[in-house]
Amino acid sequence: MTTTPHPDASADVSTATPRVVATRADLRATLDAWSAEHPGARRAVVMTMGALHAGHLELVRRARAEVGPHGQVVVTDFVNPLQFGPGEDFERYPRDVAADVALLAAAGADVAVDVVFAPTVEELYPDLGSSTGGAGPIVRVTSGRIGTVLEGASRPGHFDGVLTVVLKLLHLVRPDVAVFGAKDAQQLLAVRRLVADLDLDVEILAVPTVREADGLARSSRNAYLSPAERDQALALSRALQAGQGAAEAGADAGSVLAAARGILDAADGVDLDYVVLVDPATVEDLAPGAVGPGLLLVAARVGTTRLIDNAAVEIAPPATRAADPAGRAPAPGGTA
Repeated sequence: MTTTPHPDASADVSTATPRVVATRADLRATLDAWSAEHPGARRAVVMTMGALHAGHLELVRRARAEVGPHGQVVVTDFVNPLQFGPGEDFERYPRDVAADVALLAAAGADVAVDVVFAPTVEELYPDLGSSTGGAGPIVRVTSGRIGTVLEGASRPGHFDGVLTVVLKLLHLVRPDVAVFGAKDAQQLLAVRRLVADLDLDVEILAVPTVREADGLARSSRNAYLSPAERDQALALSRALQAGQGAAEAGADAGSVLAAARGILDAADGVDLDYVVLVDPATVEDLAPGAVGPGLLLVAARVGTTRLIDNAAVEIAPPATRAADPAGRAPAPGGTA
């Protein structure tokens, strides 16, 4: 599957306001009409829950670059109830499709969006809600072990809800490429496993976390933070930077994790859920003697707002011991 944009002029890219569709029937008609007019052109999707910000625009920019000026970019704008647990912020999650569309329309040709799919809950889940008395779709995607650890342990059922809506939207949009942010690292891994394990014909691309000038990861939930809480939330990115600094200085896995935890333990106003150092391919904890790539993951509440962040690290092998050919120390029991 090629990812090379079409080399011709960018005349096909529209900088007008994206077309907004709210039903599955209108979406299918819109996409089918476009495909008939653009045979062989590629389609990309960026899935969002609205409340768009600069981080989302980076995802759209990557999507547009992947499909080129003659391709089609679809943004989905839907707050998915299946991924919210009891007592979470589903009801108060910010929703303003008009503002989202205006932001996209003003973003420029390199962030041009053709279609915004903004369905209601009833449209996407006819069996969910008081109007039907139902509990939602009977058949759902199960996230397996990925859905039971870290974010999955803190938010039971969250990843089942994420993967269910991702699969639905992939079927509805039928993209060649889907672009996700790397800030939600466990979600990205779950989506990649969904695509690999269920043999879905779509390419998953990741865009690095977009941060504010002071290091805070961009998030729609940042809008919940008071000025004082926002300052306190900077402890998350400082902790990740401390862990990265320790790794760059040659620290082992345990010391890298300790450097990050030390910042969080000393931070005021931060209610830590977890900070872990994991294998980026499995989210399994790295053993104290492991070497090679790792991923620091942190989740915490600041005030009433739950925030997550992550950073990649590279654990250097000790000078007195060579790593195995795969770049990791032997696992317990003597097997790699």
